[in-house]
Amino acid sequence: MAYSIGEVSKRLGITVDTIRYYDKENLIPFVKRDDAGRRKFTDNDMHLMEMIMCLKNAGVPVAEIATFVALRKNGDKSLDERYQLLQDHEKNLKSKISDLQDTLAYLQFKKWYYQTAVNAGTEKIHYEHESNEVHPHILDEYIKVLKKRGDTDSIDRLNNQRRK
Repeated sequence: MAYSIGEVSKRLGITVDTIRYYDKENLIPFVKRDDAGRRKFTDNDMHLMEMIMCLKNAGVPVAEIATFVALRKNGDKSLDERYQLLQDHEKNLKSKISDLQDTLAYLQFKKWYYQTAVNAGTEKIHYEHESNEVHPHILDEYIKVLKKRGDTDSIDRLNNQRRK
């Protein structure tokens, strides 16, 4: 089956301009053209486009995606290199995800901080007695709330942030 650039755009949820950019950057060198010069995508091309989008969403630079695509041309000779490239980016992505989860845990702590202040009508509930300084054990108070909820993942993330 052959797909037009418009069909690919709709199926993958990306713009026609993005597909043309990928073509210009030689990320989709296997796509054939009809007699009128229009791109005709096969199911195999669609799989490659999905791979490109996956790598792009993982934060892989276009130049490295182009390297990956170029390696495909070498067939089995480049299997190890392609595998290693994916393994490296998987490691980077997992690290980013972990960092984002740490950030989310801290953001949720700050939301709790402000929600309790809003409920009390004042931020002073979190201050040291007769000062404008936040009580140094305020995070411990939030961790008690998390323990009641059984949210050990957030507790671990917040404790890891403390150690950094």
